[in-house]
Amino acid sequence: MNPLVALSTSCLCRDCGNNMGILAPATASACARCGSTRILSHPELGELSIAHVDCDAFYCSIEKRDNPAIRDKPVVVGGGRRGVVSAACYHARIYGVRSAMPMFKALKLCPDAVVVKGSMDKYAYEGGRIREHMKALTPLVEPLSIDEAFLDLTGTERLHGMTPAQSLIGLQKRILDDVGVTVSVGLSYNKFLAKTASDLDKPHGFAVLDRADALEFLADKPVGFIYGIGQSFAAKLQKQGLRTISDVRKVSDKDMARRFGDHGLHLARLARAEDHRRVNPTSERKSVSAETTFNADISDLETLKDKLWQVCLKTADRSKAKDIAGRVVTLKLKDKNFKSITRRRTLAQPVQLADTIFHALEPLLESEAQGMAYRLIGAGISGLEAPVGDSADLLDPKSAKRGIAERASDKARARFGPDAITTGRGLRLKLSKTPKDVENLPGKIRED
Repeated sequence: MNPLVALSTSCLCRDCGNNMGILAPATASACARCGSTRILSHPELGELSIAHVDCDAFYCSIEKRDNPAIRDKPVVVGGGRRGVVSAACYHARIYGVRSAMPMFKALKLCPDAVVVKGSMDKYAYEGGRIREHMKALTPLVEPLSIDEAFLDLTGTERLHGMTPAQSLIGLQKRILDDVGVTVSVGLSYNKFLAKTASDLDKPHGFAVLDRADALEFLADKPVGFIYGIGQSFAAKLQKQGLRTISDVRKVSDKDMARRFGDHGLHLARLARAEDHRRVNPTSERKSVSAETTFNADISDLETLKDKLWQVCLKTADRSKAKDIAGRVVTLKLKDKNFKSITRRRTLAQPVQLADTIFHALEPLLESEAQGMAYRLIGAGISGLEAPVGDSADLLDPKSAKRGIAERASDKARARFGPDAITTGRGLRLKLSKTPKDVENLPGKIRED
């Protein structure tokens, strides 16, 4: 039961959604319809309509669903001792394993962890199924990543014949029955508090924060508790004596804006639980990318180019699947000391072909390689917009033919499988690849 319950509250059964009416918490012990003792109680339960829905340890939950043998074991999605953790189940998190942690460190903390390479394509497919369940409740669905989204259920009572809270309980059950994973729900009156609430009761939870709850609940929390406040900004705030959210409330909006710019003003408003952002279903993806970590550092330029082709191909496949293209191409490298290097080029028109992305990034790689050894390479596109068709490069007359060949290859791979057709560079990469090479999953791909 929500710890912020008042003396008289609205009560719903968490398992069947039965509206138990207005009850004192002491009498709301079991559902008369199904007998469940999981009761959701809150004074404003029937009035709040902004929700944040977040899948619980999504990647790992999908892997456990598909392999019952690992269901009760600590599971980590990632791979290779030189890779990083893309996701960790709650069991693994008990040992301190976290996403973005180097794999060797994760395995040191949890030697019995089952490591699964994972498949972003599979996760994206299942995330799409979950998204369709959300859209069946309301068209106002704003994705944050493939496994979480904001929903605005304002005005849906007449459509569904139930309150937003009841609709969300039904959503949890349908996703569990259809997809086989649990989701946690945060319900409030704005996006910030809905996001905050969804983290309060995991996994398979449902938490509520209303106007009366928010100010008291947030007061003693550290500034880093607020979603979006990174370590660097939190450290800057702490240096100026702003350690808790109540400390921020003591500073005027004008002073916060003067000292910290727009971020400071935004923080000042969130500290008062004020968030006027609408749930925006038209939010667009900012970038599409892929990266791979090597089992051993690579300094050979041709081998690095082979790896670059691999991530360019995956980036292109993902952009084609989304029917988007980008004007900005990005090369990412990480050296043996874990230092990241990013180089970008802006092109004359949006691109989505692997061949075009590769040839745009190839000279950037050549200038950075120079005998340096790298442990990771990535490729991405941003400045996204609708594709405008493929065009030839006047400086590269063969580019048009390669583009036509790539489109034909896409059709063949779609029909006969990913290995139906490959380039010479791709074949060389496949023949030289060892099982220890691992592609890192990009984690939560932000779309807001």
